[in-house]
Order: sequence, then structure tokens, then C-alpha cells
Amino acid sequence: MMTLVLSISCSVAVSVLLKLAKPYHLKISQSIAVNYVIASFLCLVLLQPRFEDLGDTTIAWSLLLLLGVLLPSIFLIMAAAVKQAGIVLSDAAQRLSLLLPLLASFLFFGETATPGKLLGILCALVALGCLLARSSSPNPKAALPVPATVLLLLGVWLGYGSIDILFKQLARTGAHFATSLLGSFVLAGVLMFGSLLFGRAQWHRPSLGAGVILGLLNFGNIYFYIRAHQAFPEHPALIFSAMNIGVISLGALVGTVLFSEKLSRINWFGLLLSVVAIILLLPR
Repeated sequence: MMTLVLSISCSVAVSVLLKLAKPYHLKISQSIAVNYVIASFLCLVLLQPRFEDLGDTTIAWSLLLLLGVLLPSIFLIMAAAVKQAGIVLSDAAQRLSLLLPLLASFLFFGETATPGKLLGILCALVALGCLLARSSSPNPKAALPVPATVLLLLGVWLGYGSIDILFKQLARTGAHFATSLLGSFVLAGVLMFGSLLFGRAQWHRPSLGAGVILGLLNFGNIYFYIRAHQAFPEHPALIFSAMNIGVISLGALVGTVLFSEKLSRINWFGLLLSVVAIILLLPR
């Protein structure tokens, strides 16, 4: 289970690095750009994508282009959400995004909604509402008002859910996962560096260095999650639930203990309900 622990740790560590961006005056857009260079290299070396797939007509280039745009965009939204709403709520909103591909499978791909799944969807929606219910901002010095905080958390939820749906659609086309992942990373990196060059960015060495760490953590989260599934191929539901519950739990611990993030009772209830929803939505 060490691979799963490493995956959970990498996921939460990404949020910690984003949280530290402001006090260390990091230019997070530059860090995200470098992150995709590192992630692309590691994907190339460790996952060994099949380059012959790149010329295959089954590759949905439109989906890859969408991912190339969405990945860095949502990363920037996640960074803003962590800064404004904190690690606890941002990580929980990200993990609850599993609801969107599930809804898509029911609405568009003909899967049957069982009573247990429907109850899980209801719990997830109520949990999301509890996470968004805020009497005050956890960051009193933050410039954004509470409604903007809610929009950022919704952006995290919708964004990561949409990315999950796009990757699932790519899998339906027959595209090799490693090839799709590499393609989306490269396109995201090109887009980020293109926007920085177009904006004549003043390069900031600490931000570029943080990007290397961010890339290691971002890819580490994906790589160790894959390895966990490979180590326990007969228990995919266990890995799925442990990953999502683990990130929510560790994120709550890190956010409240290390960064003194304040949560209301309804927020805590939302976190608890998120765990219940994940258990109910387990793939079977």
C-alpha cells in the first residue's frame, strides 16, 4: 500500500506548494509551465507511451486539444482556490468532481443508475453544498469576496470533473493512456509557455525551481496511483475509495493543523458526507 500512500501524499503536497506560492512570492503560472515539462519527461521515461498511436486515426485530437487548454487553466483555478478557500475545501471539491463523470455515464452513455449510486449522488451534491456554505472567508486578508470563493471551488469541481470525462472519452477512442497523457501534457506546456512569452514574462528563478518540484509531485500522484492499481488489480474499488478518502482526510489534517484553516460545522459535515458519498459511489 506504500504506492497509494505516496500518491495521496503527492496530491496533498501539490496543494501545499500552491498554498506556499503567495508567502514565497512565486509566480505560479511559471511554475505550472515548468511542471508540464517535468511531467512530460517523466511520462516519456516511466510510462513509455506508444508513439505509433500519435498517427492513429483513433486518436481524438480535439479531445487532446481540449485537455491541453483545460489542464493548465484548471491548475490556475486550483491555485487561486487554495489561496482563497484553503487546502481542505479545495482538495475536497477536487475529489467530489468524481460525481461529474458518473452523471455523464448515466445521462449520455446509457449506464443504469442503481439506488445506491443515486443515494451517493445525492450525498455528493449535499456535501458540495456544505463545502460551499461559508459564513466567512478562511483567509481574512484575501482580496476576493466570499461569492468569488464559491465560484473558485465550483470551478475546481467542474474543471477536474470535465478533465476526467475527457480522459474517459479518450479511452473510448482506443487511445493508449500514456500516449494521451503525454500529448495533453505537451500541449498544456506549449500553451503555458506560449502565453508567458506572449506576455513577455520576467522569468523568476525561484518560481521555475518550484515548477520542477510541482512537476515531480503532480506526476508522482498519477504514477503511484497507477502503480497502486497494478499492485492490487483485483481490488480497484479499494484503491479508488482509499485514494479519494485519503486525500480529503490528509488535506483536512494538513490544512487545519499546519495552516490553521478555519472550518464551520457545516463545512466539517460536508467533509464527512464527502467520505460517505465516495463509499456509495464505489465502482462495482
